[in-house]
Amino acid sequence: MRVEVRVEPTDDELRSLLTWLRRDPDIRRTASVEMCEQPPREGEMGAVSDILQLVTENGWSAANFALTLAAWKQTRPRASRVTVRHEDLVDALTDCSDEEIERITRLLQESRQNGGEGSAG
Repeated sequence: MRVEVRVEPTDDELRSLLTWLRRDPDIRRTASVEMCEQPPREGEMGAVSDILQLVTENGWSAANFALTLAAWKQTRPRASRVTVRHEDLVDALTDCSDEEIERITRLLQESRQNGGEGSAG
């Protein structure tokens, strides 16, 4: 399964999140995390932007991923918006509420159960 993560504003925040995710033993064991450039999607305006791309394996936990994102976000000195996308499903983490964490977890779990664990290629 492939998951994309954007952080607004990006700059150092995205690099910080990349480091945070790579330090998490559960994520390091079950997913590869890379920073990639992504041009705007069809119908979107804007420049090329940086995103984090996670390619997950069988033992990956959507709940652990959502909690790790929330933990990182709570350490940040300035407000940022974290957007999680899998295929056409998108959700955002803005205030790290239990409801947001639950929504992102559910989005990724349901996608995986509905066949969203496709290959990375």
